[in-house]
Amino acid sequence: MGCVVTANKINPKECPPYLNDFFTFQRVVKIKSERTLESYYIDLRLYLRYLKLTKGGIDPNTPMNKITISDVPLELVKSSSKLDILSYLNYVASERNNTAKTRHRKLASLKVFYKCLYRDLGLIPSDPTKDVDYPKMHEHLPKFLTLDDSIKLLENMNTDDPYYYRDYCIITLFINCGMRLSELVGLNIQDVNLDERSMRLLGKGNKERIIHINDACASAIVQYINERTPSPFEPNALFLSKRGTRITNRRVQQIVDNALKDSHLDNQGYSTHKLRHTAATLMYQHGNVDTLVLKEILGHKSISTTEIYTHISNESIKESMDNSPLANIKNNKKPSKRQK
Repeated sequence: MGCVVTANKINPKECPPYLNDFFTFQRVVKIKSERTLESYYIDLRLYLRYLKLTKGGIDPNTPMNKITISDVPLELVKSSSKLDILSYLNYVASERNNTAKTRHRKLASLKVFYKCLYRDLGLIPSDPTKDVDYPKMHEHLPKFLTLDDSIKLLENMNTDDPYYYRDYCIITLFINCGMRLSELVGLNIQDVNLDERSMRLLGKGNKERIIHINDACASAIVQYINERTPSPFEPNALFLSKRGTRITNRRVQQIVDNALKDSHLDNQGYSTHKLRHTAATLMYQHGNVDTLVLKEILGHKSISTTEIYTHISNESIKESMDNSPLANIKNNKKPSKRQK
């Protein structure tokens, strides 16, 4: 079965020793979150299965998901070459129909893995991924709600729902603060300081950042807390399920889906992450926010990630001008002979 992940924890008994060493280093030294480690696990499990299938001497007809990885020797990993890495990337593209974006992520996981084994742990003599280039990806502008649709989303939520104030608060925070799903779910009551109008978020790589709470967010939080029933199970969690446990990612996604449906904005590809894009886009377009400030608000590691919203703004300007009622009025008159 390979490594077993239960409640975001990797079972070391199902992993080869060097993979456990990799996870330990990433967890303790690099301070990577369990969610990030789980993502690495998924990619590395497939890679080790591929090595075992193609170079480990097992039956080539063995289904990939039936291959265990606990016995994949370090020698197999150590002997892999740049060509082996390229062959693996070709496999996931041709046999598993992975997109360029997915192949990019898989290669990123391999680069972190091999770099760690080579440079940090000294378990292998070289890094075969060092000179492997990432696949080219077509840049797609993030999908987002317009200002009118954002207002429509808030105004059409189901007020008869017993958890209306909770759900309204969740949507409000998403489209005002641009937080990630994991950041919202992880919020604790003590992370919110209404006196100072601030909120502490735990982002990727367990990096903390403080963001401002505007009037809409503060009002929504106060309304929700006044209606919220304290939980003996999760006394610190801000957002609770009906069972009194911390709300899950899946439940938040369902809340967003229901709100979109109530506003007739469903089936358009919107999601919790699209609400993050919405917040960032509206802040940039209507709030005169500098990209460096937006980078800090969103918790981006690189300014290049934030700059995608400047492209969105330019695209929106182009679309607005193309949709002008005068955009198709053209001069069809021919010039007189005197003008020629």
